[in-house]
Amino acid sequence: MSTTHLPLDEYVVVDLSAGIAGAYCTKVLADGGAEVVKIEPPEGDPLRGWSASGASVEPGSDGALFTHLACSKRSVVVDPDNEADLETLNGVLARADVVVWSRESRFAARPGFGPEAIRSAHPHLVVTAITPFGLEGPWNDRAATEFTLQAWSGGIVGLGRGAPDRAPVHVGGRIGEWFAGAYAAAGTLTALRRRADSAQGDLIDLSMLETQIQGLTYHPVTFLELRERPFRSERSVFVPGVSQASDGMVAVGVATAQQWFDLCVLVGHPEWIDRDNPLAITETAAKVAPEIYEWIRARTVDEVCEQATAFRIPNSPVANGANVTGMPHHDERGSFIKNPSKGFSQPGHPYRMSAFALPQPDNAPTLGEHTDAYRTQASQAGDRSTAEGGARGDASALPFEGVRVLDMTAFWAGPSCTHVLAMLGAEVIHLESTSRPDGTRMIAGVPMTEELWWEKSPIFSGLNTNKKSVTINIQTEQGQELLRELVKTCDVLVENYTPRVLDQIGMDYDSVRELRPDIIMVRMPGFGLDGPWRDKAAFAYVIEDAAGLTWLTGHPDQNPVEPYSIGDPNAGVHALLGLLIALEHRRKTGEGTLVEASMIDAALNVTAEQVVEHSAYGNLLTRDGNRGPTAAPQNLYQAAGVDEFGRDDRWVAIAVETDEQWLSLRSALGSPDWAMDPALLTAQGRRQQHDLIDEHVALWCRELDDDDIVERLWSVDVPVGKVMQPHRQAELPQLQSRGFFAQVEHSVNGTASHSTLPLTFSAGRGEFTVRAAPLLGEHNAEILSGLGLSDRDIARLEHDKIIGQTLSF
Repeated sequence: MSTTHLPLDEYVVVDLSAGIAGAYCTKVLADGGAEVVKIEPPEGDPLRGWSASGASVEPGSDGALFTHLACSKRSVVVDPDNEADLETLNGVLARADVVVWSRESRFAARPGFGPEAIRSAHPHLVVTAITPFGLEGPWNDRAATEFTLQAWSGGIVGLGRGAPDRAPVHVGGRIGEWFAGAYAAAGTLTALRRRADSAQGDLIDLSMLETQIQGLTYHPVTFLELRERPFRSERSVFVPGVSQASDGMVAVGVATAQQWFDLCVLVGHPEWIDRDNPLAITETAAKVAPEIYEWIRARTVDEVCEQATAFRIPNSPVANGANVTGMPHHDERGSFIKNPSKGFSQPGHPYRMSAFALPQPDNAPTLGEHTDAYRTQASQAGDRSTAEGGARGDASALPFEGVRVLDMTAFWAGPSCTHVLAMLGAEVIHLESTSRPDGTRMIAGVPMTEELWWEKSPIFSGLNTNKKSVTINIQTEQGQELLRELVKTCDVLVENYTPRVLDQIGMDYDSVRELRPDIIMVRMPGFGLDGPWRDKAAFAYVIEDAAGLTWLTGHPDQNPVEPYSIGDPNAGVHALLGLLIALEHRRKTGEGTLVEASMIDAALNVTAEQVVEHSAYGNLLTRDGNRGPTAAPQNLYQAAGVDEFGRDDRWVAIAVETDEQWLSLRSALGSPDWAMDPALLTAQGRRQQHDLIDEHVALWCRELDDDDIVERLWSVDVPVGKVMQPHRQAELPQLQSRGFFAQVEHSVNGTASHSTLPLTFSAGRGEFTVRAAPLLGEHNAEILSGLGLSDRDIARLEHDKIIGQTLSF
């Protein structure tokens, strides 16, 4: 294992952000070895005094979440109102490589310190701007919070989450901020990769609205346009879902007909099985739910999990900040470490490398601890862009051009990782077989009697644009030999099978490295390559259950509900981060590595606040419907009128984060007597009277159309959002202006809107072309002939059903 360097140790990152997204982005970079300089005003970053549970943070001390996110960083105090200090900041920027920026920072409003101005003054810099809607477009300066963005994205309705007789529920834990931070880190590392060749900086414009679309919804616009119906139009509680066992909460999920049949046998009711009508499963499950819940209540969490696992039914204890660190699997794998400054528990790295060890976190800095040292450096700094000698290569080349990726992934998590690579220039070869295609080809509701039905999945189409398809039956000796020859030509291999699949055919990392010594192999097991849950079925919702994402989602008087979304794409972007760090290592050393990027470790990292709060203060964060820790009031309120399905089910999201926003909301409401109470002028007072505020705001909203509410509140800078049906995303003017959806023509499906990436580089989205997802085996001849096979060889392989272009179950 290499210990002579850290992959990112040549980079200096200046953090000009405020909030979780920027802090998590720069934490990822610091954990990879970058020198991260946190620029703070004299009063310090607001996170220093923050506790989601309301724990008291003494003056001069730091909150636990800040201490977790700021590990290994430096702190430099700069007064944004002092011109001499701003000159110091410019000196720090001159010797940096990256700036991470958000508009909430006090520095954002200073002339010369917007993202475009910084890049203009320091053209060598990669400037990563994290904003609610993006830097451009008609909504670029509209008021928003993570909660209202969930509404605009369609993520609150999501994949039909929640009971139809209650208000929809957002995904708790400010997950949109954490996910945006991970994506911002990926965009930053991608831009640094191109800068290494061209010596030119970049401006990354990340839209949190667009990241939430990628993380909380499942290509709903593509589905609507190709199938002429929404993917899911009604909310429901999945059965069994989260249930009460005799000693705690447990989640049991059925995602396939076979899993439902197995559950029926498990609970002693095989007569519930109707193999001739699998579409009746949902109706049957709703009817028999009380009996299933009774069966679960009679058993402990461990008993339910053990028996469900024996039947290969997805399951997990429902984790929260109090119990997750003690779960045997996390304990055996060392998933949690001690904070070096204060000793509370926090998650370890979301990925593990075989060739080198990522550093353990160092202490978080005290406020201004490194100011003097950086002032001295700044006074001596030269012009970095001049020192580097200008451009060395083609700045117009896509970042991953020349990289060949073997994509042995399926469903959502793995393909979402390789999709980014494909969109940005890599040659991504998606490996399937005619008997075991990517499972998303089946998620379309297309009758098998239709011609080429497997080519008509909007989900497969959305996740696999710009890729190539090769089919190889790797269960055969011939197929395995072909696979080995293909691996020799690849720079990267990404797979998300259960661990035993590749192990059984001799394709573990050591075997792959013998074929291609410098290969980077990214393995994405659900629960890791070791530990007691190694072979547990790992659908997205199980990962959400096991990490705490489920615990914070739902109404407080009911069992939590699974987000049913973020577990997969969150795993995908963290696997991408691990790969990008590994590529930096290989660029420096020529050495490949195994990247173990388990879904659970990725999820534990974005739910860190629960563990941090409980272990530092003894406070258990829990779900609170649509309220949240940063805004008061924050909630969903029902608007007048019916939705597109004729239901009385139109909602708006409102979140007041500042006292000024409260005054604006109060004015928009007509300054009624109840709202003039002086106690409501503070966040604490509003939180104490949240029920009263909700009652009156709900009455006001109920008389108005949702568009009218948005217009009235946005006009006075109050964060507000319509709870969109996700399939209506393409109608949003902001997304239209930014070109987030591309029109893609498919030879079987025709033309439809496809989402691109939730960020742009300096050249914008016109920098890359979006090509249709491949037909099954479409590139067999191209790829296999490149391995030296003749036309006759390829024809023989097709005759022997080693390869093919037609499904053969």
